Amino acid sequence: MAVTLPESVLERYPRLSLYNSPYVAHDDGCAIDLYPEVGPQRATSAPSPVAGEVLDTRSVRAPPKPYAAAEDHLILVELDDDSSLDAPPGTVARMLHVDPAVEPGDRVAVGDSLGTLVRAGFFAPWVDNHVHLGFRAPDANPYRASGSVPIALGVDPLALEWDGTGTVREAGETFVVLDAPAHPDPGRFVGVASEEGWVLDGGLVHYEGGGAHGATSGPVTLLGREVGVADGRTVRWNDLAVFADGERVTGLSLFLARDDGFGAKVVCPGHDFAVGDRIDVTLEPTDDPTVLG
Repeated sequence: MAVTLPESVLERYPRLSLYNSPYVAHDDGCAIDLYPEVGPQRATSAPSPVAGEVLDTRSVRAPPKPYAAAEDHLILVELDDDSSLDAPPGTVARMLHVDPAVEPGDRVAVGDSLGTLVRAGFFAPWVDNHVHLGFRAPDANPYRASGSVPIALGVDPLALEWDGTGTVREAGETFVVLDAPAHPDPGRFVGVASEEGWVLDGGLVHYEGGGAHGATSGPVTLLGREVGVADGRTVRWNDLAVFADGERVTGLSLFLARDDGFGAKVVCPGHDFAVGDRIDVTLEPTDDPTVLG
């Protein structure tokens, strides 16, 4: 069983990722993070990616972080039988990171507000606010994340070649976004291409693995280095280090986007880069696979 998110749902979100997370729910692309808004002004409203009946809402304690809320929230929605997701009757959507404005018994349509996005302690400091979505089979415990079904994308993302260089267009405290690769056709989902022509997804190398959309199997390369081996679309990263202008950084945040602000995102807490700086990103093998940041 797999659930396909159609273009009519995905086009409501400027950015998305199936793999850019350290949490088990994202293993093998069994969850997706949907970003309702991008840029310095963080989104507050959480539009629903599914239609159905709200079964339950629960609050859960999040890891303590100085920049984050102490609680996160779970929203369970049983999908409508006529859902466009082509899922069996009784399939349940699990959504996180939303302070719910809905309650059990309410009905929601795609695009309805579920509530207010929450920046909880499950987030790394460089991660933007988003709706986390996964699906549970009709006979599965809907409160559990592990064992969720794979998610397929009803869009064909465009793979953008990138040589590792670019100029800083945005500089946050923990990351910079480059102006390359540039989006050639805003409105269509794109991502950084592997040298095989697959769209890369995930935290390279600060999370254990990621994805290569379009892949079936085989080595995955970027910037002249083999970064991992694809098993289906899922990739476990090799032991590599990411450098920006010769300085080791945490990694690359790889995702799919359809907005014209797309560019390579370098995760680099404590950096000294500024808007307008030209940066050269390289990958090097390392005997120390310790995650930075």
